[in-house]
Amino acid sequence: SAQSAAAQGAAAQASAAQASAASGTSAASSGGGGRVRGDRPIGGNPFAGFTKVLTSPYLLGIALFVVFIATVNTILYFEQMRLVEAAFENTADRTRIFARVDWIVQTLTVFCQVFLTGRIASKLGLTTLLIIVPVIMIGGFLTLAASGTLIVLLTVFVARRVGEYAFVRPAREMLFSRVDNETKYKAKNVIDVPVYRGADALSAQVNAAIQGAGSSPAHIALIGAGVAVAWLVNGWMLGRKADGEDARAPRASTPTS
Repeated sequence: SAQSAAAQGAAAQASAAQASAASGTSAASSGGGGRVRGDRPIGGNPFAGFTKVLTSPYLLGIALFVVFIATVNTILYFEQMRLVEAAFENTADRTRIFARVDWIVQTLTVFCQVFLTGRIASKLGLTTLLIIVPVIMIGGFLTLAASGTLIVLLTVFVARRVGEYAFVRPAREMLFSRVDNETKYKAKNVIDVPVYRGADALSAQVNAAIQGAGSSPAHIALIGAGVAVAWLVNGWMLGRKADGEDARAPRASTPTS
């Protein structure tokens, strides 16, 4: 529901703030990821976010990360619709199973945000937050390709949603804490809306074309596993860059005798 999504979004932002504080990250930097102090008021062209994204390898990496999120979500969504429709002819039964899944997702998300997100960020670093879900999705898609059962699909679907709300969203907010305010808000709006929605629509068309070409659900699941591998590599590269900056920051701020 809209209320539950809003609550999860607010909780994710709170987790991002907690995790950022725990990992010692500080907001401010240039569009390429370097750290600077003293943000200036936001102004200028509202379409400047597109230019900032296209001219910054760091922001392009975040945009690609979002493209992989949207692609994995779309593949799982269509597979969920296919299996649920096959398993439950009654609309009321489908509604009941979706409601139960939502309850499980919300419960596990709150638990993870309260007890795990900040601890993982502080002890294992941002890289771990970014790659947890891709690693799970690789195993999930491979299992789905091998079995193709509803229970496996629902397990993977719950793991994906919980991981996105509890780990991926806070990690994305922490990535944006490394750029100045103008870059953050303009580029973030571009990535969160046009990039995500465009990737969602495009992946839906590609998924329909693959199905129309006669590919089996197992083949589509294997494609999903390949996307998850690329997502893992992308998240690892982004996380290593961010964790490397965090490791250098204390040394740079230590006065020399």
